[in-house]
This record gives sequence, structure tokens and C-alpha cells, in this order.
Amino acid sequence: MPPTPEQHPAPNPNSAPAPDPFTPPRPEQARAQRVHASLFRIAERHAATDEQRRRQVHPAVLAPHEAVRLVSFLLSGAAQREDGEPEVDRADITAALSLVPLVRGEMDELETGLLQMARGRGMTWQDIAFGLGLGTPQAARQRYERLSDRTAVAEEGPE
Repeated sequence: MPPTPEQHPAPNPNSAPAPDPFTPPRPEQARAQRVHASLFRIAERHAATDEQRRRQVHPAVLAPHEAVRLVSFLLSGAAQREDGEPEVDRADITAALSLVPLVRGEMDELETGLLQMARGRGMTWQDIAFGLGLGTPQAARQRYERLSDRTAVAEEGPE
């Protein structure tokens, strides 16, 4: 007896095609999808209101990463100048470039602290490697060690 339509429904033309079980996953594509989902998740859970978003920003002082981002956005056209606001000039660009090493150092410190807290919360190096988009637990641990060394040197300062 042939199968009835209920047993084998017609494919839905609006649904995404099922992944081919014989094609290996593409890690870079999966990571890109996770980045979008990550931003949405954190925004929805921890930055849903203006008050929540402002708690990581000092109201009177522009943070280095904000300054670099602002100059970049104004130069690229992603942000528009307000009436009476001067155009970004060479000195503004130089000022933003001067802040990049500080921003990079802050990011290294943030990542190091986040990795330490992740480990303290019981995450494995495999879990962390997945989050960072790295292929192996060893790569995640090595990244942590490099960051720890770099931030320790930065805290000690030049000799």
C-alpha cells in the first residue's frame, strides 16, 4: 500500500532546506550567526532599557572605545554630524588613532577577566573555545595565557 499524504507531507516551500548530513559544518558561518544571536540575547536580557544601557557608560566622560568608535562612525557616514558640529579633521583622526592602543589594552583586560570568571563558573576550555570561535580547548587556554602575560606586562609598565 503506498504512503498517504499524511505519512509523507509535501515539503514546505517556505521552510529552510534541511542541512546536508554529509557536508561538514562551516565554523565561520556558525560563528557569524552566534554573534548576531549573542548581541540580541545580551541586549534583550541586560540592555533593554536606557537605564540598563547607561550603567556601563560614564555620563560626563567619553570612554576611549567610544571616542574611537564615534570618529570612525562620523568618518564612514554611519553617524551624521549635528548642526554646528565641526567636521572630523586630521587632528581628530590622530587623536582617535592615539587611543587605539589603550582600547586594545582595555579589551585584553576585559577578555582576561571574562575568561577567569568563566573558568571560575565551571566552564571548560572546550566551552570557552566554542564561545571564542577557536578550534580546540588548547587554543583557548593558550589565548588566555598570552592575554594574561600581556596584561601583566601592561600593569607593571615599562621598566
